Amino acid sequence: MTTTPAAAGTDRVLKPKQAFYQTKRFRQNIPLFLMLIPGFLYYVIFRYFPMGGLVIAFKDYNFRDGILSSPWVGLKYFEILFQSKITLQVIWNTLELSVLNLIFGFPAPIIIAIALNEVRQSWLKRWIQTIIYLPHFLSWVIVAGIVLTIFSIDGGTINKLLAQWGMEAVPFLYRADSWVAIFIGSGMWKEMGFGAIIYLAALSSIDPSLYESAGLDGAGKLRQIWHITLPGLRPTIILLLILGMGRLMEVGFDQVYNLQNPTVLGQAEVISTYVYKVGLQQAQFSLTTAMGLFESFVGLILVLSANALARKFDQGLF
Repeated sequence: MTTTPAAAGTDRVLKPKQAFYQTKRFRQNIPLFLMLIPGFLYYVIFRYFPMGGLVIAFKDYNFRDGILSSPWVGLKYFEILFQSKITLQVIWNTLELSVLNLIFGFPAPIIIAIALNEVRQSWLKRWIQTIIYLPHFLSWVIVAGIVLTIFSIDGGTINKLLAQWGMEAVPFLYRADSWVAIFIGSGMWKEMGFGAIIYLAALSSIDPSLYESAGLDGAGKLRQIWHITLPGLRPTIILLLILGMGRLMEVGFDQVYNLQNPTVLGQAEVISTYVYKVGLQQAQFSLTTAMGLFESFVGLILVLSANALARKFDQGLF
């Protein structure tokens, strides 16, 4: 198909205009590009550049030879990981605590957001939001101090009450089952209020007329939540679930390290604390790098699997 002279002339006129508008738009967005530079540099310097150090997992690393000159040992340290009962127990502990966090911690912000969305008094809603958001801004050192004050066997608030009622003190922090419950509960208390912000933002995009129509049709609050609120939150829920699956092998170092004690190490030792104690304190860098690489690989597989499942319902992240 040939281009007519008139069309060719029009193209010659449009191309300089398009170039002009693109240049103008670029210049207008220069401040935004400048604001993007710190975030870009952060990911390059602290996220992508350190990936080169993963080669340590396949070498017998030592300070004298450095990363490049240290001798290759292949999969030696991966074999040590999966032949050691200690590292297998650490991996299992990490997976167990992460799954429990996902089961109990993931729905909590959704429930809070839905409950706050139903509060009609604005002053009450603001007060509740402030109270439940505050724990997020406390460090785990402070939260661990609060937990010790409440559950300590010597002078803890609960055990003081039990003593007043003539009951024996309970070692909450020194029994594996109660320690896990405290670990999960403290994590939920600290983060569920702040996590609800995302769902509240998603709820604000739902058309209020849908609730009015459902109310006129005789639907109660529970039916409105089930048929309007939850479907409106579904894309956000699936997105955060996919991201959460990627962190399934990660348990926060600060929380575990501040709450664990030698009595419950069989249940409380996780990958992050193992890497700190063995890798930094005992200088076994190759072994703990192999552990970190295994953790990242499992996280990648979980993210891809969760996204593939979500794509079947047209809700995939990528």
